[in-house]
Amino acid sequence: MKRRNFLEMLALSSGAVIAQPALGLAQEKKPKERAKGKGNAKPETITADLVIAGGGLGGVSAALAALHNQQTVVLTEETDWIGGQLTQQGVPPDEHPWIETHGAPARYRELRNRIREYYVRNYPLTADARQRTHLNPGDGSVSRLCHEPRVALAVMLDMLTPFISSGKLLLLTDTKVVRANVSGNKVLSLIAQDQRHHRELLLQGSYFVDATEMGDLLPLTGTEFVTGTESRQETGELHAPEKGNPENNQAFTVCFALDYVPGGNFVIEKPAEYEFWRNHVPALTPAWSGKQLDLHYSDPRTLKPKLLGFHPEGIATGDALNLWNYRRIINKGNFEAGTYSGDVTIVNWPQNDYMLGNLIGASPEKFHHHVERAKQLNLSLIYWLQTEAPRPDGGKGWPGIRLRKDIMGTADGMAKYPYIREARRIKAVFTVLEEHVGAEQRAQKSGQAQKTTAASFHDSVGVGYYHIDLHPSCAGVNYVDFGSLPYQIPLGALLPQRMENLLPANKNIGTTHITNGCYRLHPTEWSIGEAVGNLVAFARSKNVTPRQVREQATLLKEFQDYIRARGVETAWP
Repeated sequence: MKRRNFLEMLALSSGAVIAQPALGLAQEKKPKERAKGKGNAKPETITADLVIAGGGLGGVSAALAALHNQQTVVLTEETDWIGGQLTQQGVPPDEHPWIETHGAPARYRELRNRIREYYVRNYPLTADARQRTHLNPGDGSVSRLCHEPRVALAVMLDMLTPFISSGKLLLLTDTKVVRANVSGNKVLSLIAQDQRHHRELLLQGSYFVDATEMGDLLPLTGTEFVTGTESRQETGELHAPEKGNPENNQAFTVCFALDYVPGGNFVIEKPAEYEFWRNHVPALTPAWSGKQLDLHYSDPRTLKPKLLGFHPEGIATGDALNLWNYRRIINKGNFEAGTYSGDVTIVNWPQNDYMLGNLIGASPEKFHHHVERAKQLNLSLIYWLQTEAPRPDGGKGWPGIRLRKDIMGTADGMAKYPYIREARRIKAVFTVLEEHVGAEQRAQKSGQAQKTTAASFHDSVGVGYYHIDLHPSCAGVNYVDFGSLPYQIPLGALLPQRMENLLPANKNIGTTHITNGCYRLHPTEWSIGEAVGNLVAFARSKNVTPRQVREQATLLKEFQDYIRARGVETAWP
C-alpha cells in the first residue's frame, strides 16, 4: 500500500471521513473490458476468503474474527464511517448490567476498554475521572459507557489498521453492494458501487456475510427471508398478534447531538414542517399519550401516559427521568474546567422516533423521502426545545440549546444513517421464539411461577441480554416491552435454510419480530458477527460447510471449544 493512501485512510478530519485505501488484495490483473450495455469499464475484480457487506458492529467484529484467524477480508460500508449503530447512527451502547465482567466476547470488552483508554490518553480529564476504572465520559444513564461516536470510530480503525497495512483487509467505504451473482445455493460474487470514484467492483469470495442494517443481501441473492410481524398462530408467541403483518416494522430514528450554553441564543429558523410536527399525534393502538412533541409519552410497559423531565444543565427533575442525561455522551464535569461550555447529549428519544414510513424494501426515492421527513421531525423537536418546552421556572424554551453538527460529522448535524431497529430476517435452520427467551412465556412453558434462565441451546455460539423492547411501529402498533432472560445465540439462527455460503451478521438472523427486540442491541450484534467470522475460518480449515459444523456433534464441540479459546462465551455463569 502506498504511504499516501495509508496516511489518508488513517487521517480523521473534522468530519472524520475515512479515505478509501488503494486496492491491493488478491486482485485479478486482467485487461479492462467494456461492460455490456454500458459505457463504463468492466468492474475490477477483487477476491478474498470472506466478503462482508456492511461495516456496522457485526461487520467489523466478523472481519476482526476472520482476520485474527488468518483469513483475507473485503469489508464494504456504504457511508464513510464504520461502526454502525455505535458511530454512523449515533447510538451510545445499550448494554446489560454485567457487561464489565462477562456476557460478551473478550474482543467487545477490548473495544470498550480501548474507548476509555482513548479518553485517558487524549482528553483533559479531571484527576478523579482519570482514575476511574469504569470511566463513563458522558455519565449517561442508558449505559456504563456513553461516549462520542468519533472516538469509537477511531478505536475500531485502530483495531483494523494493522490488517489494512498488511494487505489482509480491504476496507471499502462509500461502497454499496447493488447486485449479486448466484448459482443454485451459493453466492458467486457481489457487485458493489464505489460511490466516491463512480466505479463498480466485482467482489469474489468463498463466503459472504450480510452485515447490512436492513439485510440488503437477502433479496439480492434470493435468500429466503421474512419481515415485520408474525402471527400468534405461526410462532405460538404470547405477545404476537392474532394476525401477522410483514409491513409492521419498528420506527426508525435519525439521531443528532445537542449541547447547551447558558445565556446563549442558538434558536434555529422555524422548520418548514414545524406546524405539522408540533401538532402531530401518533396514530397508535393502544393510543399514544398525546402530541409527540411533548414531555409525556406512553410508558413502554404499561402504555399509560408517563411524564419525562428535561433540564439541559443535567439538574434532577424530580422522579421523572431527565431526558438530557439519558444518552449524554459528554459530562463537562469529567473534564478540566473550560474544556466544554456545556454537556453534550444524543437525542434518541420517543419524541424523534419516526413512525410514518417503512424503510425495509423502500425504493431509494421513498427511503430519501422518509429520512428527510425524519430530519424535519428532528429540527422541529430542536425548535420546540428552544422555544416552547416547559421550564421548571414556569418559562418556555431553552435558546441556549445548540445543534452540534460536528459530533455526527455531517453538514446538517444529523446522523449519517438512520438507526434501524429491525431488518429483513433470514428463514433460518432454527428460529428463536419468545418461549425461548421471554420471561413470562418461559415460566408458563416450564410450569414454574418464575423462570430465571432462558432456553439452553446445544449449538450456542455466544450470549447476550436485553429486555424485549419493540418501539412503536410504522403500522400503528404502540410499544411492546417486557422482560426477557439472559440468553444464548444458537448457531442454527445464523444459518439460512438453503444458502450455503451466505451468513447474517446484524439484525437479520433467525429471530421473530418479538425476539428481535432483545437480539438487536450492540453487544449481541458484535457477538453475532464474531461467531460468524470464526465460523467461516473454522469451516474453511476443516473443508466443511457451516451446516455440517452444526449437524455433526464432534465438529460442533470442536467449534465451540475453538471460539471459547478465542474469548467467546457460549453460556452464562
